[in-house]
Amino acid sequence: MRTRKIPRRSLALAAALAALPTVAVASPAVATTPGAPPVRFVELPSSPLPSDHGQRTINVTYRNDSSTDRTVAPQVLVESPANGPFLSPSSIRLEVLAPDGHWRTLPLGNQTGTLYTRLVPAKLVLHGHHTLNEQYRLTVIGRAPAQGTIEPRVALYA
Repeated sequence: MRTRKIPRRSLALAAALAALPTVAVASPAVATTPGAPPVRFVELPSSPLPSDHGQRTINVTYRNDSSTDRTVAPQVLVESPANGPFLSPSSIRLEVLAPDGHWRTLPLGNQTGTLYTRLVPAKLVLHGHHTLNEQYRLTVIGRAPAQGTIEPRVALYA
């Protein structure tokens, strides 16, 4: 049987690549699996939708009173009037204040007249006895219905 010598660099690279998945899985970034649904929501005070071209600041605050870390995700829902007209994502601009002090526009999902921010990109680990403080800015663009509700909440994961 014929044998072949493998250069040491190739062996070192193969060993490093084989170790990568183990390192990624073992890192303590998120305590839940990506597809796991929230176990419950903490509803925060709602407010009415501002009128045309109106702007509203929304503060999302949640304290983890536990001594253990908890995976959470802030979310903002914008509810249309019960009987329409339904809001569209082009009617609303929602921004979040980034850690660098700049406002970053968030994409909005739309389902049955409810606009919402996505949970998965917002997931983070909130350490025990720490407080989550997120600030959002909602602007009504163009002609949106004068009725509607802004409903912030925090998703809690197991």
